[in-house]
Amino acid sequence: MKILLLEDNKKLNEAITKRLNLKGYNVLSFIDGKDAYEMVTEGFSCFILDINVPNIDGIKILKKIREYYNSLPVIIISASVELDVIKQAYDFGCNDFLKKPFFIDELEIKIEKLCNIQNDKIFFDENSYFDFKSSLVSINDEENRLTKKEKLLLNLFLTKKNQLISYESIENYVWEGNFASLESIRSLIRRVRKILNKDYIQTVVDTGYIFKTD
Repeated sequence: MKILLLEDNKKLNEAITKRLNLKGYNVLSFIDGKDAYEMVTEGFSCFILDINVPNIDGIKILKKIREYYNSLPVIIISASVELDVIKQAYDFGCNDFLKKPFFIDELEIKIEKLCNIQNDKIFFDENSYFDFKSSLVSINDEENRLTKKEKLLLNLFLTKKNQLISYESIENYVWEGNFASLESIRSLIRRVRKILNKDYIQTVVDTGYIFKTD
């Protein structure tokens, strides 16, 4: 899992990065908010943001993240105990708030908890049928055995019904933070369209898709 870490305290930054890398996470760490701001759309699965950092603060970066991703986990870490600051972080969509100083073990627990929720699959095994909203969608896996990416894409669509889902969101969720070409995404969309019994997937030109059920 690819994590963006923004923490301007060099020793704490290095300590968090080292621990999470040892746990198998791929951590890209920043000290300057401007550098982190420019990287938020680069396929991360989780964000850990300090608030008071040079140039662009963590709240502004949180706002940008939420412009692109509705549900990717964001953990705010801060020494501030002001209720206004904490409220602002939650108002702009952070998933959890961790006050400094903290144990890195506690941060690990929060990451695991949030990412287990984020990656929770609602699908059946491959010898079953999937029934969605009173049989609006029926999948016959005798004819179409679902791949992992097809399952992930359907899961993303079903959790984001009637919302715009960008190419970047599909890349991040389905390819799990790895690069995916636009043609790879379109090819996957074509396969899933064949699986569904109706054309629920609407194309938004040069942007992404909407899974329209209403």
